[in-house]
Amino acid sequence: MATSGTTDFTLSIDDLVEEAFERCGMRMTNGYQLSSARRSLNLLFLDWANRGLNLWTIEQATYAVVQGSRELTLASDTINVLSAVIRVTTGGQQQDISMDRISREEYLNLPNKLTQARPAQYYVQRSNPTLVYLYPASDQSYSFVYYRIRRIQDAGDYTNTSDVNYRFLPCLASGLAYMLALKYTPDRVAALKQFYEEDFQRAALEDRDTASVHFVPDFGR
Repeated sequence: MATSGTTDFTLSIDDLVEEAFERCGMRMTNGYQLSSARRSLNLLFLDWANRGLNLWTIEQATYAVVQGSRELTLASDTINVLSAVIRVTTGGQQQDISMDRISREEYLNLPNKLTQARPAQYYVQRSNPTLVYLYPASDQSYSFVYYRIRRIQDAGDYTNTSDVNYRFLPCLASGLAYMLALKYTPDRVAALKQFYEEDFQRAALEDRDTASVHFVPDFGR
């Protein structure tokens, strides 16, 4: 027998909501339930941001730094900065120079934050929006190139698909079912929460960087 030949299965928001309600042992019967489910789905996305890295939300971005720059306001959907370099372009040649991330206390204790040179350190203030403070302040134009974690996009229209990697679709359905059970079928909360946590753990274990890592012990002299 022939196979489908396709690997593009996904769920629209309304299909996802219908699946979640069915796991709660009920059918969606009115518009308020649909609106309530979409609200719960958006809250679920925010909970995932608190649970750790979601690799599909990591992306590279660039900020144009001018002379005197020391405070950068990043895009409003930026959750955190994972790593950064200063990109220097001269004579058509490009060079990326690594930067060290420092803590709030370390940045606070810097004696002269207006000193200008090539930025070598940065402090991330996880406010809304996210701010980055450079040290030293920029002495010329550079590119601040960084990997950021962005927020998962809102559910939006019911005909949209969700902004998640396909590996997380089972987890998304079980998570939404659990959140709906909190409101509509309390007797199923414990079971659905267990299914949700198990699905999330499986997806999270797969959603990781698989590059080789080597640890070299330092025994001193």
